[in-house]
Amino acid sequence: MILYGRNPVREALRGQRSVNRIWATAAAAREPWLGEVAAAGDTPVERAEHDEIAALSGVDDHQGVCAEVSDYVYADAARLLDDPDALVLVLDEIQDPHNLGALARVAESAGASGIVIAERRSAEVTPTVCKTSAGAVEHLKIARVGNIGDYLLTAKDAGAWVYGASAEGEARYDQPDYSGKVVLVVGSEGRGLRPRVAKSCDALVHIPMRGKVDSLNVSTATAVLVYAVLQDRMQ
Repeated sequence: MILYGRNPVREALRGQRSVNRIWATAAAAREPWLGEVAAAGDTPVERAEHDEIAALSGVDDHQGVCAEVSDYVYADAARLLDDPDALVLVLDEIQDPHNLGALARVAESAGASGIVIAERRSAEVTPTVCKTSAGAVEHLKIARVGNIGDYLLTAKDAGAWVYGASAEGEARYDQPDYSGKVVLVVGSEGRGLRPRVAKSCDALVHIPMRGKVDSLNVSTATAVLVYAVLQDRMQ
C-alpha cells in the first residue's frame, strides 16, 4: 500500500505497520521528523519530484511525501469489548472513505476502544481513509464483521449497552448513563440506521437541532455523541 501525506506517513512510522520506503520532495525532506528517519537509516528516504510522488500515490495533494507500507491489519471485533469501560463505534454502511477517515479521527482522539465496520457495503481502510484521518488509523483498532446486527447482539451478551443515533430517537443524546461498556451505532448520511440495526439497539438517541438546517454530517454528529460519553464518564 502507498500512503501519502505528511501526517499519515509520520503516524505509520509511529504505529504497528512496516514502512519499507519513503519518497519525499526537497521541501518535504526538510521536515525535522523526516530528517530523523533518514539519519537513522532504518527506512530508506528517497528524493523525488512532485510529479513522481503523484504517480506513485495516484493523487496530487500528497504534500510532497508518500511511503510504501504493509497492509492495514484489522482487529478482532470481539476483543474490542474486553475493557470494562470499552467504547466501541459501529458504522452501519458508511461507504464514503472520507467519512470513515473523519470518524476514525474522532474515535481515536476520544480514546475509543475501536471501530467496527461491515465486510460488505462499507468503506475499508485505504490511503484516502488514512489521509482523511490524519494518520489516526495507525493508532486505532478497526474490525470487520459479516453482519452488524449480529455483532450488536454479541455486544449485548458481553454486557454492553448499545445506543443508536437517530433523528427519531426517543432520548436526548446526553440523557443515558454511559458508564460501563458502551457501543455507539451511526448510520450512513441520508439513510441513517437500517431498520434491523435500529431494532438491535437498546435505545435510540437524538441530537436537538435548533437552526434552519435539520441535520449534521455524520462525523460531526458522532463527535457530539462520543464526547457526550466522555463528559458523562468524567462527571
